[in-house]
Amino acid sequence: MNAAIDVMGRLRKMPVEASNPVSYTIKVGDTLLPLNDLIGRQVQIDFDGVIRCIHCDRTTKKSFSQGFCYPCFRKLAACDSCIVSPEKCHFHEGTCREPEWAETHCMTEHVVYLANSSGLKVGITRASQVPIRWIDQGAVAAIPMLRVATRQLAGLVEVACKQYVADRTNWRAMLKGEVSELDLAAERSALLQKIDAELSALQQEHGPESLRVVDEPGLSLSYPVQVWPLKVKTHNLDKTPSVTGVLQGIKGQYLILDTGVINIRKYTAYEVRFQVSA
Repeated sequence: MNAAIDVMGRLRKMPVEASNPVSYTIKVGDTLLPLNDLIGRQVQIDFDGVIRCIHCDRTTKKSFSQGFCYPCFRKLAACDSCIVSPEKCHFHEGTCREPEWAETHCMTEHVVYLANSSGLKVGITRASQVPIRWIDQGAVAAIPMLRVATRQLAGLVEVACKQYVADRTNWRAMLKGEVSELDLAAERSALLQKIDAELSALQQEHGPESLRVVDEPGLSLSYPVQVWPLKVKTHNLDKTPSVTGVLQGIKGQYLILDTGVINIRKYTAYEVRFQVSA
């Protein structure tokens, strides 16, 4: 008989492992719980009304940028607008909020990739975050396209790609499992031809070694889902602080319950009680 689980603590983004299917863990405070084995069981998440910043630990009425209080949101480089729009990086202007943080997170090799999450999309991530970023987006397949020297350069390449390819995931379609198969290698070749002039211009400006096209293989991913929802209903802990349902699957950073889906990453820094029935 499965034992009951009852833990309390602050939620964090779910750690993942690129196994087949993807292996998920939920982190509640200092407790790590393997999630794949809990599929088919009744779970309950109760938000106690307390949000504590994941950087400074102060209590905040609202979470900013997925887990920060407002003062940290205003001062940390991880919350600057260039994180969402990396082409707007201002490190070279000497105005970065945290230059040492940027050296580690932005002034390092990034990958521009194509993914199939709800259809073809382009994205960027630090090289060290492959394939975690792909899993967090719920991609069923992804393939590297370029390796570039900095986050800003990755953003500039992405801007060129967005003339032809979306840069966002339709999360509702992703959670329904409505994803048609794509030949990502062929899509990569076609897109590279379309942005050849922009890539040449970026190399002339930033140096020939600043970016390079790669012919690396793609990765296919499967997720631990028993039942795909026919209609996607979302749980909101701010409006309804108690969520209960049978865990039917996990994809991206979402738990799929028979009562609706919940984006765990959205509630980073929320103090909760997480229970699983015996």
